[in-house]
Amino acid sequence: MAKINFGGVEEHVVTREEFPMKKAKQVLKKETIAVIGYGVQGPAQAMNMRDSGFTVIVGQRKKSPSWKKAVADGWKPDKTLFTIEEAVKRGTIICYLLSDAAQIELWPTVKKHLSKGKTLYFSHGFAVTFSKQTGIVPPKDVDVVLVAPKGSGRTVRKIFLEGRGINSSYAIFQDASGHAEDIAKAMGVGIGSGFLFKTTFEKEVYSDLTGERGVLMGAIAGIMEAQYAILRKKGHSPSEAFNETVEEATQSLIPLIGDNGMDWMFANCSTTAQRGALDWKNKFRDAVAPVFKDLYESVKTGKEAARTIKKNSEPDYRKKLQKELDAMRTSEMWQAGKKVRELRPENQK
Repeated sequence: MAKINFGGVEEHVVTREEFPMKKAKQVLKKETIAVIGYGVQGPAQAMNMRDSGFTVIVGQRKKSPSWKKAVADGWKPDKTLFTIEEAVKRGTIICYLLSDAAQIELWPTVKKHLSKGKTLYFSHGFAVTFSKQTGIVPPKDVDVVLVAPKGSGRTVRKIFLEGRGINSSYAIFQDASGHAEDIAKAMGVGIGSGFLFKTTFEKEVYSDLTGERGVLMGAIAGIMEAQYAILRKKGHSPSEAFNETVEEATQSLIPLIGDNGMDWMFANCSTTAQRGALDWKNKFRDAVAPVFKDLYESVKTGKEAARTIKKNSEPDYRKKLQKELDAMRTSEMWQAGKKVRELRPENQK
């Protein structure tokens, strides 16, 4: 593995140069990769591997919207598209990509077909790390690996089609065959990863749950709502408040940060913006640091997992979830956002 210096800390990463697609195909040439679930990550990973020349089948509930989507994506019933149980029977590498709640529900069906020599593959460490809550304990005679792309399924597919690769982490929970590491690396390359960094199932889920609740979604949504509310309270119009809170960030600054880094952004903005950002950055950091500390502890102790499982298992969960999502969608802030997006030149008819 290549040694890379990350801000003074040396890490080993797997690059496409040292583990090319040719090698991945050699490692997996006798494998039938069964992608179980066709919701968030399933479509992207399945199609990327299919397009790269691997032997891939999909397992999904019949007559479900996801079954219909799989057919529309070119998967053939009884040839490359099967029921979940049939796909697990046929597959030698079982990509368990259902939602966490669905993984718990279907585990008895999947487990009985995990015969010796198969590989159980995850893209999230949740089920195994929190096995006391999920009940998911893999048999001892199968390999258990993880490849977690650092992006949504749509992003994984989009970047693959652009000829680029998304960064992914990988981990080995159980190496029954002695070849689990090569299988994980080959799967990572197969789904289109640009490079792979090694982690553990625990660290993956701790960082993932913290990130989703923090900077990636929860924190950024909360910060945006707070700034928008203050601007509106002080007499700014909805369009002005939204543009200064969301539109400029997402359409201008965040893409530049992604390409060049926050240090570059600070060095290449107006002196007024630069001075203000530097003066206020630490105040925001210190204000939210205790929240992140509490969040991480809630993740690590299993409280977040327990709450997630409990909520997702409630019979009226979907109805309650839709109510929460509707409240966000119909809020003034995101209604203003809808109108602003419609006014973008590319959306003008």
